[in-house]
Amino acid sequence: MTPEELHRLVEHLRSLPRETEWVEFKHNNADPQEIGEYISALSNGAALHRQDRAFLVWGIEDGSHNLLGTTFRPRSAKKGNEELENWLSHQLTPPVDFRIHEGEVNGLHVAVFEIHPASHQPISFSGAEFIRVGSYKRRLKEFPEKERALWAIFAEKPFDTSLAVAAVPSNDVLALIDYTSCFRMLSIPLPDNRQAVLERLGAERIILPQPGDRFDITNVGAILFAADLRRFDRLSRKAPRVVIYQGDNRTQTVKEHVEYRGYALGFESLIAYVNDQLPQNEQLGQALRRQVRLYPEVAIRELVANALIHQDFNIAGTGPMIELFPARLEITNPGVSLVDPLRFIDEPPRSRNEALAAIMRRMNICEERGSGIDKVIAAVEEFQLPAPDFRTTPQHTVAVLFGPRDFAAMDGQDRIRACYQHACLWYVSGKQMTNTSLRERLKIPKESYQLASRIIRDAVKADLIRLKSGSRKDASYVPFWA
Repeated sequence: MTPEELHRLVEHLRSLPRETEWVEFKHNNADPQEIGEYISALSNGAALHRQDRAFLVWGIEDGSHNLLGTTFRPRSAKKGNEELENWLSHQLTPPVDFRIHEGEVNGLHVAVFEIHPASHQPISFSGAEFIRVGSYKRRLKEFPEKERALWAIFAEKPFDTSLAVAAVPSNDVLALIDYTSCFRMLSIPLPDNRQAVLERLGAERIILPQPGDRFDITNVGAILFAADLRRFDRLSRKAPRVVIYQGDNRTQTVKEHVEYRGYALGFESLIAYVNDQLPQNEQLGQALRRQVRLYPEVAIRELVANALIHQDFNIAGTGPMIELFPARLEITNPGVSLVDPLRFIDEPPRSRNEALAAIMRRMNICEERGSGIDKVIAAVEEFQLPAPDFRTTPQHTVAVLFGPRDFAAMDGQDRIRACYQHACLWYVSGKQMTNTSLRERLKIPKESYQLASRIIRDAVKADLIRLKSGSRKDASYVPFWA
């Protein structure tokens, strides 16, 4: 900050009618613990009041706002044998960017801490979170209504445009982000110098430039291209987990794998790992036998990509999970789907994380036109598997693929779900379901056409499909929403 900019800033802050919840004036009080608590309180206060900066200013008289000057020199101050700035940084969680400005205003020395607002969780100092209440600094937990309001503001801000970490030195940026893989996957030529690399990462909104050769790393940049998600505190729990169980419940775990690279970097290896754990079935062709995996790879790819992209990142303590049981595969992501699961096949995609989805589409990891679930159902029918189950819980969305099962082993809900999904698939393909097409889907012999008719009647009764045209013998059906 230039001397002129510092002068303008101090005069602007002095002109405020009173201290606010994001501005605090001091004369000479320089107690390190007190400073740290004020950084926490002011950062949280700025977030609560939607301010882009907070300020802690020395050299101004509280109340009158008279310019007094200060003897405090924060850049040379120490806590024990450690520089004050470093000591404060180590005590703040999560790390918050603050800048120290010193200089003279009207011939008097002033010092200003310029503090960024909390972005995704309250800032704590030495394990405690603080907030400003009027001109007083208090512990946040004493004011639950302010804490709720603060979390509500964090939830409003889209995850993929918020920050994973602030004010990172440029050398650390290039260690935290696997930029060579990033450029390759985005089909961007790798620049031949460090500055050009940083500028292009900034143009892609993976990082945001800040003064002093520092950069903010955005959530979308970290979650997609992190060399190791464990180096980003809030995102480490968002790494996808693969858990393999011995039986049909979760009591006996065989092994577990976590993909800690960013989603874009680790997607192919994640899918390969899942496929490698699947049993294979022998399939007879016209002349040869061949081994095929239990589930179609395209279905696994689409469902895993959906789980990564459409999750609710604001739900703490949980991330995408892929659970493999002997007879089913469950893919779970945090957050209730924005689209009714019954409409997955025809509704245009809606994502909480548009910037994340846009980059994933550029890399052909997810579908751009919303045809991913169509591919899942088509592949499942080709493999003659039971219809997948899409459902929601209060905080999660779950997709279940089932292993091979004879028609006789399917219950009524399995059969109705297969009928509905078959009707959906045919409708979006420009056709209409018939008794014949359903029999072929479920491998029901022609002479047992009444079984298919009963399933169709049950699906009509459940308001999932409706008669479109034709007599009872050659009737055609469409989904309820068609």
